Parts: sequence; C-alpha cells; structure tokens
Amino acid sequence: MKPFITPEMMVHVPLCTHKDPKQLLIISNNSKTLETEAARHQGIARKVLGNSPALELLREEADASTDVLLMDASTDPAGFAHANRILREDGLLVIAHPSLDDTAANTALMQVLGNYYKIIMPYHAGGQTLLLASKAYHPTADIILQRADLLEGQQYYNSDIHLAAFAMPNYIRTAYLGIIRN
Repeated sequence: MKPFITPEMMVHVPLCTHKDPKQLLIISNNSKTLETEAARHQGIARKVLGNSPALELLREEADASTDVLLMDASTDPAGFAHANRILREDGLLVIAHPSLDDTAANTALMQVLGNYYKIIMPYHAGGQTLLLASKAYHPTADIILQRADLLEGQQYYNSDIHLAAFAMPNYIRTAYLGIIRN
C-alpha cells in the first residue's frame, strides 16, 4: 500500500463532504502527515493534538468547537461521547478502523456511534478501512465537487475516488444491514 493513500482519504473525504469546515482537530500518531494534507484546504484552522491518551485530550476541548475530528481508532465509548460533545451540530468524525471482517467488534462500535451520529459509513483507503460518522452530511450525496476537483497535489484522492471508496461488496452490506447508516 502506498503511504499517501490513507492520509489523503482520511483528510479530504470529510473536508470535501462538510459544507463549510472552519475547525479541524487531529488526534493521531500520524498527525504531521494529516496536517500536511489538511493544509491543502484554505481557510480551515487546524489543531493538532498527540494521540495519547485520546480520551484525556478530548476532555479538554470546548463544547461545539470543531467541525471535523480525525483520530486513530478508539473503542472507548466515553471517547465517542466526548467527540460528539466537541463536534458542532453538523460535525464529522473520521476514525481509523479495523477490518470489516470482524463483524462482532465492528457492530458494537457502530452501535455506539449510532447513539451520536445520523450517518455511519465505512470506506476504503487503499488497504485501510476508515469510518466516517456524520451528524448531518452524507459523504456521497453531499460531496462538494468543486472543492474536491480543485484540490492540488494529491497522489490518490479525487472526486471519483471519494465516491468509489464507499462501495461495499454484498457480504459486507449483508453483515452490517441495519448497522451502517447511510
């Protein structure tokens, strides 16, 4: 897998889905790469926190202070409650996600996210799976094509890849029927 695919998909998918992102929060071991990708978007303030411990970092953030939150995988339900608290009413969360083949663990994770988000959709980022949870915007219906098409310098991401990333095989659709919210 090419090292640029996951960072591009983790950053550009939510930033090209949210109608007017102003604040981006990154909590990741890969924050430098994610911040570099985010810098391709003009007018978006970026705040980068480390990755450890994510729950403690989220607790310190102000309510409704963030439009888009990017973070490495978390399984702590309290972390998702804090993520919801700091996101604005139309906020998006993207987390690195384990393989969709572990249906039991992923179902539990998506059910927790379902307490806070209207839309919960896994998507492909090369060999990695990411999970987008949104309070308002649908990643394929609400893509800002002009923003996606005018980005410069990506090696992988474009508006076609954005849409195609959400295509899932039937065995995944069947396994997660009623769990994935789209």
